[in-house]
Amino acid sequence: MRAPFFAVSMILVLVGIAQADSLNCRLVGYCDTPGSVRGVAIAGTFAYVADYTGGLRVISVANPAHPVEVGYEYTPGGALGVAVAGDYAYVADDYSGLRVIDVSVPTTPHETGHCDLPGEAYGVAVAGDYAYVADGLAGLRVIGVSNPAFPREVGCCDTVDYSLGVAVRGNYAYVADNSCHRLRVIDVSSPANPQERGRHTTPGEANGVAVSGDYAYVANNDAGLRVIDVSDPADPQESGFCDTPGRSWGVAVAGSYAFVADLDSGLRVINISDPAAPEEQGYYDTPGSAMGVAVAGGYAFVADGNEGLQIIEFYGGGVEETPSAEVRTTNVGPTVLSGASGVRRLASCLVFDAMGRLVLNPCSGVYFVREDGRGAGDAGRVRKIVIQR
Repeated sequence: MRAPFFAVSMILVLVGIAQADSLNCRLVGYCDTPGSVRGVAIAGTFAYVADYTGGLRVISVANPAHPVEVGYEYTPGGALGVAVAGDYAYVADDYSGLRVIDVSVPTTPHETGHCDLPGEAYGVAVAGDYAYVADGLAGLRVIGVSNPAFPREVGCCDTVDYSLGVAVRGNYAYVADNSCHRLRVIDVSSPANPQERGRHTTPGEANGVAVSGDYAYVANNDAGLRVIDVSDPADPQESGFCDTPGRSWGVAVAGSYAFVADLDSGLRVINISDPAAPEEQGYYDTPGSAMGVAVAGGYAFVADGNEGLQIIEFYGGGVEETPSAEVRTTNVGPTVLSGASGVRRLASCLVFDAMGRLVLNPCSGVYFVREDGRGAGDAGRVRKIVIQR
């Protein structure tokens, strides 16, 4: 009767897993904030959070399992986006334009200057002496920030509709133009005279954008993630796409993965090694509304609306699955069992397949391990593992 009992127990475990995370993502830590987290940037061991009514919050993530707020600076508008360069954080502050905040001492951030803008500052990127602001109906605004005490607008480019996100690479700014469903490619080689060079119409509303190599990655609301080839800036073309369960709102790229903040379904991790066929590789359904994401050191930092900053570790393929969304510490056990030597590590454990049947010589695949309990009444715990031979 042991196997049927185990199978029933395993089904309960799987139900919990389906509600929390995928095989290779787990929540490591989180930090609540007084406002609603809309954007996040990482620099060194600090996360800089655009917290809407809470302004800019500075959070130490030196220990990702225990992030701690160390400083803050309230802004007069609503902090929607943030970028960090050197000793300064640049905050897109809704109707209050761009705010420049000195974060050289993270415990005492303070505003050094600001630049009023005609629209609603939603997103910001910084390159060299310039900040590029996605300013809602006012399009792309280029702000000179060589003197942080006196940032000033030097140029602009009308994007026709609602600019929400911006990324900069080389001589080009890539703008997510929401209502027109377009990615706009803008030549900023002359900051005083930015000019649109190309555009691509996406099937959904363009909310956020990241750029890596010859590709732009657009968080495209209910149309998921769109991968756009921008090797020819005058003629950007879609290479592939990957749908997400909800509304894709923000995106960051690291290596072969795009990390998508899905407003309704948390963090989605998408393998983009083949731009023509991006494929979801993992996910973590966060408790709030995921609106932004940054990636550093193997962790995804998710701006999760009213649920604050969520820190999620992505392990890649072949890892242990976390059965509970309440786990707050990193997984210190083995996460990948590869080859004969890895499988030998299971010698002291009972290994079962998905039907609860004992497996004596497991091959490649997904299995469940029951470890011995530590005392009377303790039946042990069940872990999900992946074996790669």
